[in-house]
Amino acid sequence: MSLLKKFAAMAMVAVMAVGMTACGGGDDAADTKTYVIATDTTFAPFEFQNDAGEYVGVDMDLLAAIAEDQGFKYDLQYLGFDAAVQALESGQADGVIAGMSITPERQKKFDFSDPYFDSGVVMGIAESNNDIKSYEDLKGKKVAVKRGTEGFDFAESIKDQYGFETVVFDTSDAMCMDVKVGNSVACFEDYPVLGYGITQGNGLKMVTDKEQGSSYGFAVGKGENAELLKMFNTGLANLKENGKYQEILDTYIQE
Repeated sequence: MSLLKKFAAMAMVAVMAVGMTACGGGDDAADTKTYVIATDTTFAPFEFQNDAGEYVGVDMDLLAAIAEDQGFKYDLQYLGFDAAVQALESGQADGVIAGMSITPERQKKFDFSDPYFDSGVVMGIAESNNDIKSYEDLKGKKVAVKRGTEGFDFAESIKDQYGFETVVFDTSDAMCMDVKVGNSVACFEDYPVLGYGITQGNGLKMVTDKEQGSSYGFAVGKGENAELLKMFNTGLANLKENGKYQEILDTYIQE
C-alpha cells in the first residue's frame, strides 16, 4: 500500500472513531442529565424549612423517592410559587413541584403528571369537643375560616343551609386558636393544612370526611420533557404500590 493510501485509510479510521465517540457522548449526556426542578418556599406540609433550616415536606420526600426509583438526577430550586411557575414558563426550569393545583387554565400552558395528591376541605374541632359531629350540629354557632382558602369558600357556600356564622381570620394559627379556646366551635380548612397542623399538636381533630377539592400535579412545559413526566408517573405508581407513598403522607398529615 502506498504512503498516500495508508494516510487516507488512517484518516478514515480517525473520522469513524470521532463519530463513535460523539454518539457515545450523547448517550452518556442523556443518562446523566440533571433536571432543574423549581418549587415553593413555604407551603407546609408540602415544602417548608424545619428547625435545622432544611427543606422538607411531602413534595420534597416524594420527588426524592421517585428520582431514586427511576434513577434520574435533579437540582431543586427554592424560588417561591409564582417565581417557580415563571421559571417553568421561561424554560429556566424543567419542572415544578409545589402543591400546584391542576386546573384547565394551567393545562393550556403546562403538561401535568397524574395527580399525586387530592386536596379538599375538612371540618376541625377542638380535641376535647365531643358535641360537634356533623354540619347539622353547627346551627346557631360560630365557625372559623381562613380568608382565601378552599375552606373559606366551602363554609360560605353552606352557612345559610346549616345556619352558622363565619368568623374570618388571616392565618391558620389564629383560626385554629379561636377554635381551641372555644370562641368558635369548628373551622373549615384545606385538608393537608389542617392535617399537618394536627401532626404539630395544634389541639384540633377532624370530624368529617374530606369534601372534594383540587388535585396537585407535577408540571412540565407544554410538549416538553415528556421523558421526565413519564418517569414521574411511573415512579409515583411504584411508590403507591410498594407503600412508600402512604408512608410519606403519614409523616406529615394526620387526621
